[in-house]
Amino acid sequence: MAARSAALKLDWAKVTTSLGLRGQTVTSLHAFKKRNEDARRKLQALQEQATEVDFAQYRAVLKNQAVVDEIEKRFKAFKPATYDVTRQIKAIEAFEVEAVKNAEATKDKVTMELQDLEKTLKNIETARPFEDLTVDEVAAAEPSIDQKTAQLVSKGRWVVPGYKERFGDLSVL
Repeated sequence: MAARSAALKLDWAKVTTSLGLRGQTVTSLHAFKKRNEDARRKLQALQEQATEVDFAQYRAVLKNQAVVDEIEKRFKAFKPATYDVTRQIKAIEAFEVEAVKNAEATKDKVTMELQDLEKTLKNIETARPFEDLTVDEVAAAEPSIDQKTAQLVSKGRWVVPGYKERFGDLSVL
């Protein structure tokens, strides 16, 4: 039982807050914690119950003594079946190892995504306003703009398709 008491040693508040977990992950962890506590409570209640059967009380209450004798005889002859659960335990341990590997991989991916997002956010915060950009800077950032413009000019089209619909006709000015 000592090897399986990791849930008891876990500080659930730190797990949910310090790791930055949110949403369904936190909900799943809370559900696991609740199931674990319920199972532990039920186990403790069952362990506290008496396991001895008082056949003398049944003999005093029941008129048919043969039934009590038969039940007592079968009770004393009963031997619980033992099962070799090492295979299941090994499968569970292998699953745990795989789950830990997957969790570590997920953690690494999330860490990398957070770093990328922080870089993007920093770029957004330090970027110049759009109004301050020059045409040359925009063209340098996106070369396809110059290519598209050159293509339209070579075909004799001086108006960008959809421009009038979007911005209106300024030729009246």
